[in-house]
Amino acid sequence: MTIRSYILLLALGGCLATRAQEHPEKPFISPFDFPLTLSGNFGELRANHFHGGVDFKTQGEIGKPIHCIADGYVSRVSVTPGGYGQALYITHPNGYTSVYGHISKFAPAVAKLVEEYQYENETFAVDLKFEPGQLAFKSGEIIALSGNEGYSFGPHLHMEIRRTDTGELIDPLQFYTDKVKDTTPPRASLVMLYPQPGKGVVSGSPKKKAIPVAALGTPVEAWGEIAAGIKAYDYMDGTHNNYGVRSVVLYVDTAEVFRSTVDGVLPEENRMINAWTDYEEHVKKNSWVMRSQILPGNPLRMLQADEKGGVVTIDEERDYHFRYELEDLYGNKNTYRFVVRGCRMPIEEYNPQAKHYLEWDKGNVIQEPGMELVIPRGMLYEDIALNTKVIKDTAAIAYEYRLHDEAVPLQAGCTLMIGVHHFPVEDTSKYYVVRKWGNRKGSAGGKFDDGWMKTTIRELGTYTVAVDTVSPRVTPLNRSQWKSGNIQFKIGDAETGVRDYKVMIDGRFEIFSFSSKTARLSMKYPKRLKRGVPHKMEVIVTDYCGNETRKEYKF
Repeated sequence: MTIRSYILLLALGGCLATRAQEHPEKPFISPFDFPLTLSGNFGELRANHFHGGVDFKTQGEIGKPIHCIADGYVSRVSVTPGGYGQALYITHPNGYTSVYGHISKFAPAVAKLVEEYQYENETFAVDLKFEPGQLAFKSGEIIALSGNEGYSFGPHLHMEIRRTDTGELIDPLQFYTDKVKDTTPPRASLVMLYPQPGKGVVSGSPKKKAIPVAALGTPVEAWGEIAAGIKAYDYMDGTHNNYGVRSVVLYVDTAEVFRSTVDGVLPEENRMINAWTDYEEHVKKNSWVMRSQILPGNPLRMLQADEKGGVVTIDEERDYHFRYELEDLYGNKNTYRFVVRGCRMPIEEYNPQAKHYLEWDKGNVIQEPGMELVIPRGMLYEDIALNTKVIKDTAAIAYEYRLHDEAVPLQAGCTLMIGVHHFPVEDTSKYYVVRKWGNRKGSAGGKFDDGWMKTTIRELGTYTVAVDTVSPRVTPLNRSQWKSGNIQFKIGDAETGVRDYKVMIDGRFEIFSFSSKTARLSMKYPKRLKRGVPHKMEVIVTDYCGNETRKEYKF
């Protein structure tokens, strides 16, 4: 976009601001001056969190002007390699704060402050807070240009609306139902039945059973206590995207036993998604099944159930009529019916032979030779009998600890300590905790302290200790274009990851943006580069174990 076009758009923004004030009954105007369509809706199920806003399509382009949706002031600006990339937070007098993520450029007044901070603090990453009156915008004014920054995999605007006092994220689409058409109901693909351990069976088995929607016409035999779940998505007119389902209600016979309404989520509730959904299905198959059951340690507010937490008792030899009702924000509905036939059959006693049995409503400590894990109260969603195994390789740096044979999510970080037996290198800053998944591994961080590696983990799995003495990789790209200021590098680290980087040109610090999704460094402000003269550049990249790579280039 040219400077002249940007000035014209700023002028247009002022006109839109005037127009918005003529309709005070509408709390928010559209962020764009073209028809709104969604690539993602509020509350979609994501790894360890709910999608906290809506994703507006930007016609496949970067650089679309974003209009302030109501009067307000800039309360926060953030710049990160991943996540939202560049994001703008605007607090409004009506009690809400709007957030705009993945943007490519800030409005000039904001951009100036960001650039000044970056150079003064020699950093690309920014997290600035502002007071009322410092940076104010009127409704309709241009606050930024749309982009594809951070963990965005296509041009769009991620927009959130939060309650300013509590930080609760709410569904922005409720303010734009007149601007986004939707007559398409949600659709399910399968239903899952979950026999409760030692208390129920389905088709004679204590294992969960998946039933494709096409097979729901055939009754399923069960006995004892069972719960249900459903895999479903919402859809909208004129798009090929799938979305999260706002409302799921389960009835058995004529009684409602469970209801989920995805209309608001607090930041601290995000990881509770792992207790509502079938975590095993997600980890192993990347499949999202919403369970119609509230686990005892899951206080997620969007879930409601009867006194049994959604568990259904099949104790009569008759047909139990299950009915799922799925509904979106617009009232579009779909209903799925199936029969669970009560059939008396034996139920195996649940008597796990476990060395460690964890109780959800208590603090737990797991100790093995050379290992301790502390799990405070409130970290577990249900009781768990651990299938723990210790692999004692006396020649290894540390023993390998399989805390459980399946991944188990924790609500927050819990302290894990692993003793170090051998020291192949003297520098203890080179040691880190390893998380293993079969033949794959990744860093779980950690610090050495008096013979122990200490870290925090948020999932029960397999852990050990390793050493990282390998420096990060630095690969120059497009060298023929460096003289124009289009300077790029690819950087990475195979073991613990890139912690920090710095680029100096002619002895002066220069801002290089870093994209986590592409692992690329790119010169942020090429206008500072003097053309037609020789330059000397130094690139310094450090990993989380302190290994450093320094490369010098002339151009």
